[in-house]
Amino acid sequence: MLTISFLPYAEIENLGPYQRIKKILNTVKDKKILILEGRLRREEETELIKVTMEEIDKTFKGIELAVIYPGETVGDTILAKMRVGMLNMLLGDRQGLTIIGPATIVKEIKKDPNNIELLTIDGKASRARPRQGSATKRAKRPSR
Repeated sequence: MLTISFLPYAEIENLGPYQRIKKILNTVKDKKILILEGRLRREEETELIKVTMEEIDKTFKGIELAVIYPGETVGDTILAKMRVGMLNMLLGDRQGLTIIGPATIVKEIKKDPNNIELLTIDGKASRARPRQGSATKRAKRPSR
């Protein structure tokens, strides 16, 4: 089962950087794909990756992360650039979207100006049974 969780910026706005990272990581460790309103600061994103690497074990294999900035597709007009500049001043880190998912579920997140593709791993494929006659052989009894 695939679970997507939305985290409004207001829920993490008053948290310190470490608490934000822990809240995000705990959600992802629960095998949920997290859509975060806004984005993390560059330092927080770097720290999230660092903490994730430290917590990798047999059950937690890491994260996939993508940040979507609305300003990426802005036209070349002065009016469009001014509008994005004003939004950045008003909204700060809330502008954009961040998608974070566990690496055991999310294979890849692709983005282009018009689409976001979230490619997941089929859970059944990872539990495939070994084929008969592969890798295991029975020991033969010595003949008498």
